[in-house]
Amino acid sequence: MSPVSTDNWLPDGFKVHRVATNGTHLSVAVGGSGPVLVLLHGWPQSSRAWARVMPALARTHTVVVPDLRGTNASDRPADGYTKTNQARDMRGVLKELGLTGPVAVAGHDIGSMIALGWAAAYPDDISHLVLIDSFLPGFGLEEAMNPAAGGMWHFGLFMAPNIAEMLFDGHELEFFTATFTAMSAPGTFSPDDLATYARAYTGRERLSGGFAHYRTLLEDGRENRALLAERKLPMPVLAIGTALSGTADTAQKLSSHAENVQGKVAPTGHFVAEEDPDWFTKTVAEFFA
Repeated sequence: MSPVSTDNWLPDGFKVHRVATNGTHLSVAVGGSGPVLVLLHGWPQSSRAWARVMPALARTHTVVVPDLRGTNASDRPADGYTKTNQARDMRGVLKELGLTGPVAVAGHDIGSMIALGWAAAYPDDISHLVLIDSFLPGFGLEEAMNPAAGGMWHFGLFMAPNIAEMLFDGHELEFFTATFTAMSAPGTFSPDDLATYARAYTGRERLSGGFAHYRTLLEDGRENRALLAERKLPMPVLAIGTALSGTADTAQKLSSHAENVQGKVAPTGHFVAEEDPDWFTKTVAEFFA
């Protein structure tokens, strides 16, 4: 498949492709050579979240970096946001690009949830699984999003239809600047970074595409529990947590559902690959070795 565009943030050697998959179209950056590594971003980000680690990873891997369904340059369908369905998005991307598996998959935040759903539903697709700073549906997320038990308030707000769109429409840059600043080390994100991410979610349609990932979380948890009640994850799993987010025990929560899981605690806030790209690339390289 030929590239359709380039973006000015893209590292040298990467091209963006428009890929038809699973009833929608995704924007996917591809570069490098070697075994395939798929990088799945979180909310409120886009494929740009991986820009600081893509060059190093591309020295040893063919790196595939999509904008998720509903996000940035990808289409924004009204439905299809369960994490196992988005795994089917990714399977279709690899097929259309002519890339064969099994492949390594690393996901951050919402991307981790998709990566876990993919591994649970289609374990033969995946050689290595990296889950970065995320509470996982079915394995701790439900408790983490219960404010009555000290959980995080934003999950319920984003899951409620239309309310978050009404509140944040017209205030995207203000809201995202506050979000990124609270969850990362000072100086991690430039004004251009913040403006770019805000543009990706500006307006009610784009906001809805982002919040749609949250509106399936209870269903995602039920699916994960059912799938992993039948079998354990067979591939090696690396769970990277942070003290800031309270995810340092993710590996422990998965230990009964994975054959081989290890945990690391990143010396960062939530945005591990952007706050300390050297630590991230070294850690995943050691895991893949």
